[in-house]
Amino acid sequence: MWKRRLMWIVWPAFIAAAVLEFGLFALIDPAEINWLGNHGVWSRQTVYTLVFFFLWTGTLLSSALTTLLAVEQD
Repeated sequence: MWKRRLMWIVWPAFIAAAVLEFGLFALIDPAEINWLGNHGVWSRQTVYTLVFFFLWTGTLLSSALTTLLAVEQD
């Protein structure tokens, strides 16, 4: 049961994070972002990776909260 519930949380969060990242980086080039006044501190791949995991964590928490609220009370 826990594996099934975990997949209800992790898989939709992964898909949502991927879609959000595609949309975000369709508009923004990570190489042109200024980080606290420094230009081009990190490579594009590093920014893509960090932002993906940040978005995945956010959507994971959202999916977990939804699942927690949907649990039937006995």
